Amino acid sequence: MLWLKALHLIFMVTWFAGLFYLPRLFVYHAMSDDETSNERFKVMERKLFFGIMTPGMILTFVFGLWMVFDYAWVLYSSSGWLHAKLTLLLLLVIYHIFCGKWLLDFKNNRNQHSDVYYRWMNEVPVLFLVGIIILATVKPF
Repeated sequence: MLWLKALHLIFMVTWFAGLFYLPRLFVYHAMSDDETSNERFKVMERKLFFGIMTPGMILTFVFGLWMVFDYAWVLYSSSGWLHAKLTLLLLLVIYHIFCGKWLLDFKNNRNQHSDVYYRWMNEVPVLFLVGIIILATVKPF
């Protein structure tokens, strides 16, 4: 059980590292105006999204669901905190999908947003992280 939790946390940290960094790359990409920089950002964004973030998300879910089915659902299925955490995770996956959409927009030179927009979007994962950690550790309800 502790190994599952450790692996879940390792890949969660990996996923969040990408969720924090990719929108920051979008900020700089939206500010760039030369072709060399644009192409460099496209490579960095693609490698981060497909090489780190998405595998981190998938493995976070693999080990998280393993824990849910192994013991957590039996212990906490009637607890509101687990349902709230799973809801936040669903919303976080939607945010991840939006990151993928923005990545494709930059890849195809169709970005419609300013660097300020991405600065705000860069703060969204922090809100999810705070909520998820509080729910999982404090179990307030």
